[in-house]
Amino acid sequence: MSMVSHAETNRLIDTPATISKLLDSLEGLPTTPPSLYIDLEGENISIHGPISILQLHVLPSNQTYLLDVKLLGHDAFTTPGTGGRTLRQLLESEHIPKVIFDVRNDSAALYKQYQVSLAGMHDLQLMELGKRNLGGKRFVNGLGKCIEYDAGLTLFEKAAWKSSKEIGFNLFAPERGGSYAVFNERPLRKEVEEYCIQDAVYLPRLWSKYNEMLTPAWKDRVLEATKARLVMSQDMTYVGNGPNRANGPDDWRWL
Repeated sequence: MSMVSHAETNRLIDTPATISKLLDSLEGLPTTPPSLYIDLEGENISIHGPISILQLHVLPSNQTYLLDVKLLGHDAFTTPGTGGRTLRQLLESEHIPKVIFDVRNDSAALYKQYQVSLAGMHDLQLMELGKRNLGGKRFVNGLGKCIEYDAGLTLFEKAAWKSSKEIGFNLFAPERGGSYAVFNERPLRKEVEEYCIQDAVYLPRLWSKYNEMLTPAWKDRVLEATKARLVMSQDMTYVGNGPNRANGPDDWRWL
């Protein structure tokens, strides 16, 4: 599958009316494979790092929506569709699977800032760890490494993905003279929009690859470990950074 163009993949959601319309389009979607893939962008997202954009990739339509959380605030999560369901209810539903990469800081931010308690989550970082061979589960991988090596990118896709990420990184990374404030500029720069969607569009490929490689027992372990991450991320003592974040679950190390 070639990389889909910006015009085909990006839909900015920045009013209650567009949220309601989006929610209506999400009713009755398939659950196997999961239809919804989520990512967040902002400044050091965690308990205190504010959310600017919530990316929602919808697999059946191959659309990536950018929800302007900075602009909408709580309305992003409390505005209902015509059927009455809100984004909060969707994110909190155990019966609607959602896929994310490393749920911890995103969960902490949503819970602390908007009182959204994620459920029904599939954590790709844990899925990747779980599919490894015996004794290779001490440290988790980052999303960039997983996309580069596991998403089955063509040479063109890999070049475009790396270029978009590099341009975005130069804009927001302080160590490169950038600023996280670019996520809060309105209108969003096209380069920032592209940065936001480039990871989200490849999450379904990772889920498909890792799900195929996991045994039923490991699928259960991944779901339980994901729930443990959710509980941990909502604790008042949660710390969103530090060297221990690279460690896999302690009881997985020699499995």
